[in-house]
Amino acid sequence: MKSSIVSKKWLLARLYEADQVIVDCRFQLGKPNAGREAYEAEHIPGAVYLDLEKDLSAPVGAHGGRHPLPDVNELASTLSKAGIGNHTRVVAYDDQGGAMAGRLWWLLRYLGHDEVYVLDEGFSAWKADSYPVSTEQPVIIPASFVPTVRPAMVTDAAYVSESIGKQDVVLIDSREPRRYAGEEEPIDAKAGHIPGAINRFWKNVLNDDGSWKTAESLKESFADLDPDKETIVYCGSGVTATPNVLALYAAGFRNVMLYAGSWSDWISYPDNPIATGKE
Repeated sequence: MKSSIVSKKWLLARLYEADQVIVDCRFQLGKPNAGREAYEAEHIPGAVYLDLEKDLSAPVGAHGGRHPLPDVNELASTLSKAGIGNHTRVVAYDDQGGAMAGRLWWLLRYLGHDEVYVLDEGFSAWKADSYPVSTEQPVIIPASFVPTVRPAMVTDAAYVSESIGKQDVVLIDSREPRRYAGEEEPIDAKAGHIPGAINRFWKNVLNDDGSWKTAESLKESFADLDPDKETIVYCGSGVTATPNVLALYAAGFRNVMLYAGSWSDWISYPDNPIATGKE
């Protein structure tokens, strides 16, 4: 698979190409309007804005976690209204290390759309390097997006429950080590992790300067895992797990599934087991 990460220079050279849509995905948990306000203040020229909770998630229910997967047809309509068609190249960016942009990257691939990329380093680095920014709202020409869902990319609590203890399945928790261990839980109602899960904090796919690690470096990061095994990745709500999914793809893993509801969905079922400490 060719790289899903593109550089600032790469995007600058293609900034005004007609078959491309740039998407600003900036979002702050707990501050639901901050991302759109940041976009309206300044953004990469021509970029449209898609909101994590309003556009890239369904309303919260009894199950499904804090950011349930959006209805496929509703998401397709949202993409169409944003000017994204089946042949559009999409470049997503955020200011959260690729977590929010990674959500859009994963959703588009889930809907069968491969021409989607994440901008390396994000908006602040773009601006810091004196690349152009704008306050102008682009004129959006609606497109036609017809989804071709890839169901093998996603899984649910029932399947994860059946997978616990299986030797041919690797379960990866993408949250901070202290949340994984159950030592703290600032967001969800219960602390701990799914039994059998190993911890791979999603920000470890990045270098110290915030740029993405190379494919070779990511292969080294996951060298202790078997790429032929089924790999299930989760986080708190199916957002910050997506950079790990992208990184696993880059490292040569192919049988990778996102547990979309993640920890916040898992604990919505009172009989589901919870582990603490290190595995």
